[in-house]
Amino acid sequence: MDERVDRPDVDTAHAPLSRGPVVVRRSRLRWVLWLGALLLSGGGVYWVWHTHHATQTASRGGNGRGGEGAPQPVGAATIGTGDIPIILNELGTVTPLANVTVRTQISGQLINVGFTEGQHVKAGDFLAQIDPRPYQVALEQAQGALAKDQALLEQAKTNLKRYQTLAKQDSISQQQADDQRYLVAQYQGAVTTDQAQIDSANLNLTYCRIVAPVAGRVGLRQVDPGNYVQTSDTNGLVVLTQEQPISVIFSVTEDNLPAVMKRLHAGATLQVQAYDRANRTLLATGSLTNVDNQINTTTGTVNMRATFPNDDEALFPNQFVNARLLVDTLHNVVRVPVPAVQLGAPGTYVYVINQNDTVSVRPIAIGATDGKETQVLSGLSAGERVVTDGTDRLRDGQKVTIPPPPGQNAQAGQPGAPEHQQRRKQQ
Repeated sequence: MDERVDRPDVDTAHAPLSRGPVVVRRSRLRWVLWLGALLLSGGGVYWVWHTHHATQTASRGGNGRGGEGAPQPVGAATIGTGDIPIILNELGTVTPLANVTVRTQISGQLINVGFTEGQHVKAGDFLAQIDPRPYQVALEQAQGALAKDQALLEQAKTNLKRYQTLAKQDSISQQQADDQRYLVAQYQGAVTTDQAQIDSANLNLTYCRIVAPVAGRVGLRQVDPGNYVQTSDTNGLVVLTQEQPISVIFSVTEDNLPAVMKRLHAGATLQVQAYDRANRTLLATGSLTNVDNQINTTTGTVNMRATFPNDDEALFPNQFVNARLLVDTLHNVVRVPVPAVQLGAPGTYVYVINQNDTVSVRPIAIGATDGKETQVLSGLSAGERVVTDGTDRLRDGQKVTIPPPPGQNAQAGQPGAPEHQQRRKQQ
């Protein structure tokens, strides 16, 4: 008989439920700690930002709009009158007035070269010599043929006179006299042909001596002496380029064409300046000489040619330059510096500095510009002051101050010295 001790039964299936409240309390405690840490971090960030913002606001005058209540330092200029040149800036290419590839007009051996590479030559100067002996022989042959045919012609003419006399006496038939007359005509044609052969041979002898067709500067030699040259050679002997004077070809839009043509028809000489590719260094000054006879329908532009003396050879063929065409000059017009002109809701406007050192927005109408000054058609008068620097920080009615120019004497107690330095010296 087994002995059993009575004790409470333990339900193992429900034993974990006895720890449930402890787990829930720990999870809630963890979330509360995380939430508290986040709140503390956010509060610290806000305090730092608020302190920094308050410090900046106080340093700018105590408002939150960037110190609009404090005078803003600006650059200023006084409106005046003067001249404004109307200039068209275009990209151009230096183009020689003559660019000739010197080729031989006959075939033969090149026996002599009479130029130095890069040399300046005049029209008619000797350049090269082709062996003339074959063409001298051809000339002598043509001269011999001419002498023979001339003798035959004289003989035929003498016989023709005899035949004509005998024909009148009915001693020979008229047909024999006519045949003799035709023979004389044939010999006359042969003599003419022989003379043409002589002229051709003389011309070939002339071609053996090659001379400069135009004045200019010769380039690099393409063929050395001793080579057999032919008329079919594409490279030729040398390239001759006329550089003095030289021209620049550039394009102008069709919108600007009427103003240019109006000045040309009035007999004006339009100045053209050639600047380097960086548009900084002036290379040469010339004048407009030609305008093309049609507009390019693809680009809406017309080509123009300006000529330059180029005595110093500052312009080089096929060089890219910036051409500045002076179309006209406006005299005694009201001018405003380009940096002072603004574009916005009012349209084109400037900030005008009033007598109480505040600024006002003033809409204006502008005309031509030269890159530094702009013509004022209406809205401004000579003597008024406008803001040229610092416009991005201004609003209508803003108080401004104009700092003294750099380099002005800023020592305390002297004219132009800052006001706070003078007060410090008095203390």
